[in-house]
Amino acid sequence: MSSQTAEKVDFGSGSISKLILKLAPPVMLAQLIQALYNIIDSFFIGRYSEKGLTALSVIYPIQLLMIALAVGTGVGINTLMSHFFGIGRNRKAQEAAGVGTVLSIAMWIVFAVVCYLIMPSYGRMSTDSDEVVRSVTIYGRIVCVFSVGLFTESVWTKILQSEGNMKLPMAAQIIGAVVNIILDPLLIWGVWIFPKMGIAGAALATVIGQAAAALIVMKKGFRKPPAVRKFPSLIKRIYKLGFPNILMQSAYTIYILGLNLILKEFSDQAVTALGLYYKWQTFFFIPLGALQTCIVPVISFNYASGRYVRCKKTLIDSVLMGMALMFIGTLSFEIIPSQLLSVFSGDPLVIKIGTVAFRWIGASFIPMSASLIFPVFFQAIGYSLRSSLLTIVRTVVLFVPLAWLFSRAGLDYFWITYPVTEIITTAIGFVMYKHFENENIKTKAEIS
Repeated sequence: MSSQTAEKVDFGSGSISKLILKLAPPVMLAQLIQALYNIIDSFFIGRYSEKGLTALSVIYPIQLLMIALAVGTGVGINTLMSHFFGIGRNRKAQEAAGVGTVLSIAMWIVFAVVCYLIMPSYGRMSTDSDEVVRSVTIYGRIVCVFSVGLFTESVWTKILQSEGNMKLPMAAQIIGAVVNIILDPLLIWGVWIFPKMGIAGAALATVIGQAAAALIVMKKGFRKPPAVRKFPSLIKRIYKLGFPNILMQSAYTIYILGLNLILKEFSDQAVTALGLYYKWQTFFFIPLGALQTCIVPVISFNYASGRYVRCKKTLIDSVLMGMALMFIGTLSFEIIPSQLLSVFSGDPLVIKIGTVAFRWIGASFIPMSASLIFPVFFQAIGYSLRSSLLTIVRTVVLFVPLAWLFSRAGLDYFWITYPVTEIITTAIGFVMYKHFENENIKTKAEIS
């Protein structure tokens, strides 16, 4: 590990739980602000137009796909850098970081062009309402074409986090979210000198906030690209490590789109209710998201340096912490579902459908903690196939087919999909981990 990294955090010694608690709070605070921004964004749009709120639910899978490419690439760089630090190859770590900006710009260009072209067709696929399709096209084109800030900030943030620097990314994300929150009402309703732009204003506020965050992390996150001849091998290794995360995030796009198409057969209000769940999910999943972010460099570093017991301890501690913290989300979804829904929508049918949905989904939160940590563990140690397999089982094999099956009995039964899927995925993840442990950890001596 570089001297700069060692001064900030030592992944290889000390209490794992204390290490996680040291790394996690800045990430949690940044994600809290991001969650508030998502909630407030939807709050403003919901007050402006119920159709606009439905449009946000429709466009959400595309935004997830964009985040999947950006963050997944950053995670690949983060993991590879942590691996190089763990074996003392600091120069190679910086070369891996240097590829980041080039990859982020390339991804942005491709994504912007493709999404601009497909957005109207995508909207028509997801809803029969012409007004919703127009809103999807307007909002979607703006957030995709001007997403350069999202792509670059995601990569630069992961570079800094691989070195234990959690505070600057936290500050960047907070400032970006605050900029978004401030601009939302000004641009939606046309306050003061700002024009009234409606849903286009919400999209513009989003991309301006992303650009602000990117500018803050650019100075320390940007690294000089290595020689062109080194790009192929580094890119191959980055995406070998980052692909499970990309797949995991992209699979969300596929299964949420699939769930939307199933719910579309019932009503637009059912689609909206699902979208509101994912808005609140970003808030209640803050602890879990922070744990996923923090344990990757810890596990990758210790696995590369032969500290296998520390890898296992990191997995156990993160799962237990995640379950304890997610219990708060479970209580909220079970006790006050209608109040949570009423924050965004005054439609009685949305609230009625959502109340049933939230109570079933809330029952899935505790097993979900483990089902989402297991793939991250396998990703961090370079077992990308197992990580990807868990993600595919959860989102492709279980979620959409089970949702379709349960929906045949009626809309209320559709939501049973969530707890059933998470329980099965957790069981499979545990079996895969025990198999890994028997293959590796028990046959190798612990390095102190």
